[in-house]
Amino acid sequence: MRTILHIIKKEFLQFKRDPKMFAMILVAPVVQLIFLGYAANLDVEKVHTAIFDQDKSETSRNYIEKFQGSGYFSFDYYVDNYDELQDKIDNGKIILGLVIKKGFEEKIIRRETASLQAIFDGSDGNTASIAAGYVQSVTADFSKNIISDYLDKSGRKIKPAGSVTAETRVWYNPELKTRMFMVPGIVGLLLMIITLILTSLAIVKEKEIGTLEQLIVTPIKPIQLIMGKLIPFAILGFVSVIIIINAMAVIFNITVRGNILLLFTSTFIYILSTLGLGLFVSTISKTQQQAMMLAIFVVMMPMVYLSGFAFPIENMPELIQYTTYIIPLRYFMTIIRGIILKGVGIAELWPNLLALFFIGTSILVLSALRFKKRLE
Repeated sequence: MRTILHIIKKEFLQFKRDPKMFAMILVAPVVQLIFLGYAANLDVEKVHTAIFDQDKSETSRNYIEKFQGSGYFSFDYYVDNYDELQDKIDNGKIILGLVIKKGFEEKIIRRETASLQAIFDGSDGNTASIAAGYVQSVTADFSKNIISDYLDKSGRKIKPAGSVTAETRVWYNPELKTRMFMVPGIVGLLLMIITLILTSLAIVKEKEIGTLEQLIVTPIKPIQLIMGKLIPFAILGFVSVIIIINAMAVIFNITVRGNILLLFTSTFIYILSTLGLGLFVSTISKTQQQAMMLAIFVVMMPMVYLSGFAFPIENMPELIQYTTYIIPLRYFMTIIRGIILKGVGIAELWPNLLALFFIGTSILVLSALRFKKRLE
């Protein structure tokens, strides 16, 4: 045990002598949280729009005012032909081109169906689909008002038919903000960066400067060297989590609703897998540059893409969905979001905890055995 403590002390002394590394561990997580927290936002709060009003009537102006009153649309341009409209879409200046055809008001007066065009820039499917929902909502409300005005003016008494009304209740994220969903996931992402990349780089650095060979010829056992190397990064990982959680509460007003002890227990189990992956990368890398490339492109990027951090796993092809079951970050995303946003406990999360523990210990044991073999 004393030997392990000496190795741990040596690792922390190296951190102390490297101010850049110290800043990377303690300051970088907060900076990345701020950037990712504000950037990782899929909400569409302003739809840049161009109006092509061929009718130029009072009714068409009322329809346009309905859009302005919704607060979601910004009328940046008024165009006179389709060429201008296409040019604005092609140049990325607008998301929506709203075309009100000639005779719009006359058809409404004659109680006929008045058609119009909503042309979207579909290159970003998510933004286009959300904007289309806004357009349909405003149009449906406008149409409902026309029918209501007509019935009032005609003096008709319409007996209301039976109907079904859904009362919507949104839990955990009442404002439906994407940031509320994305920010807790950033905890897992940053933890992976710190523990995986720094572990692999630190061990490979020892190889490059020749100190690892000096350690090998000492009476230190391989298991002692492995534990002495990994424990400091586990401690730094926990420090980073504490910093991130506090920054998350201060900057984004997102606090942990669940059990903080369960959160740290889950973090420890998750760290087992990231440390194991970092250890594995260090065994197959000869230089720090090689370790960095392998850690980012072979390990991190697939984990981010397949974890459900940004892309719903349910929307992936079936074969890819099965592949996600071996991704540790998938389970940690479910756990971290459940604890922070929903306040759920171990009764709901134990299947994910069990899977994460099994995968984490397997990765760590296999990587440690490979590292031990390389040392011997």
